[in-house]
Amino acid sequence: ALRRKEPLNLNPNVTARASIYTSRPRTDRQRAERRGKAPRTMTRPTMESGASSPLLLGLVLLSLFSVGTVSAQQKFGINYGQIANNLPDPTQVASLLRSMNVNRVKLYDADPKVLTAFANTGVEFIISVGNENLQTMATSPGAARQWVAQHVQPFIPATRITGIIVGNEVLGNNDTAMAASLVPAMQAVYDALAALGLSGRVTVSSAHSVNVLASSFPPSSGAFQEGVAQYVRPLLDFHSKTGSPFLINAYPFFAYKGSPASVSLPYVLFQPNAGVRDGGLVYDNMLYAQIDAVYAAMKAMGHTDIGVRVSETGWPSKGDEDEVGATAQNAAAYNGNLMQRIAMGQGTPLKPSVPIDVFVFALFNENMKPGPASERNYGLFYPNGSPVYAINAGTAGSGDGGGSSVGRFDPYSSQSMFSAASRLVAVRRRLSSLTLLLVLPVLSALLAC
Repeated sequence: ALRRKEPLNLNPNVTARASIYTSRPRTDRQRAERRGKAPRTMTRPTMESGASSPLLLGLVLLSLFSVGTVSAQQKFGINYGQIANNLPDPTQVASLLRSMNVNRVKLYDADPKVLTAFANTGVEFIISVGNENLQTMATSPGAARQWVAQHVQPFIPATRITGIIVGNEVLGNNDTAMAASLVPAMQAVYDALAALGLSGRVTVSSAHSVNVLASSFPPSSGAFQEGVAQYVRPLLDFHSKTGSPFLINAYPFFAYKGSPASVSLPYVLFQPNAGVRDGGLVYDNMLYAQIDAVYAAMKAMGHTDIGVRVSETGWPSKGDEDEVGATAQNAAAYNGNLMQRIAMGQGTPLKPSVPIDVFVFALFNENMKPGPASERNYGLFYPNGSPVYAINAGTAGSGDGGGSSVGRFDPYSSQSMFSAASRLVAVRRRLSSLTLLLVLPVLSALLAC
């Protein structure tokens, strides 16, 4: 598959702080593939019964940490791609994700085996309508009703389907027929959901490359390409009317790969750097600048009422010789530092009170993807369930500007995690029950005092 040439949008006055906002170009099938608050803390309580206070404090902190973890999960999700012939059974994947406390998953289709395997797990799913279906749905609302009846209705409420992505990176590909079909197809899917009483629980959106932006540096100058503006305007009206988010696929990796001499590696890996100033705002990483450029572009078209969600972002752990920066060390730094910011509930400089909402790409390495080696090496896990590299959020600090696949990085052992995941889920359930049994009587006694 030939990759689209990635446009460079550099500020010539800024060295090593470039604004190259690209996402991953891909074939039609590839296009179908590609936590918000920190754990809560509390001050040490003052208690008259000093003998029991350490135990009580530990139990209360444990219960609060559990609550904080659940809250952090709400803004973190993972892309579950399946272009491979060696992936584990979906039931094993369900155990793995539950052991990781991941409760949001995005699919590139609506695989019934996956949706069935995750029934009654509480994991939220975003499913997808392929680009090949758009024109049919746009001209035949019955096709949208049939799709929803087949891929959504049978699985709700056991499986928590909370969103449908209609088309992937449709705009900006010079396919005017498909671009013109996008909003009508989205409306048809929304109407089909509404007819079943599901439009209040399942959002409808579409995922876009950041290349739909004609201008992205500085972020405040964000603007959509002139060629897609006629399609974006009704799209934004749809989002405003239905309350659904604008989705972007954003990959700072491609900025570094395309111009490693000009783009600061710490800037793209969320590591300490001087940052980029835009008026009174300072951006210390490229992803946040990309997000705010989209906000600015929507504002320029009269909309400040639509949220931005990152439907894809990630970093490959391996690549071809000419894919500079595709290393396990950089992948660990990018994903680890990003996860730490998600867990902190951090917002962008333009929207500091709105926690970033991100789906990381991807769950597994996928061995059947066409294109350069990096395409097959975005996974956090190998298909056997072992981690591709260690992620220590907040400590995955040092990046690797070279082309080695591992370098100084010391990955996890290759021991499979699936059996351990099942045991861990069971242990967590028992610990949660024990925590409640121990904490509730103590809290009741305190309230009675």
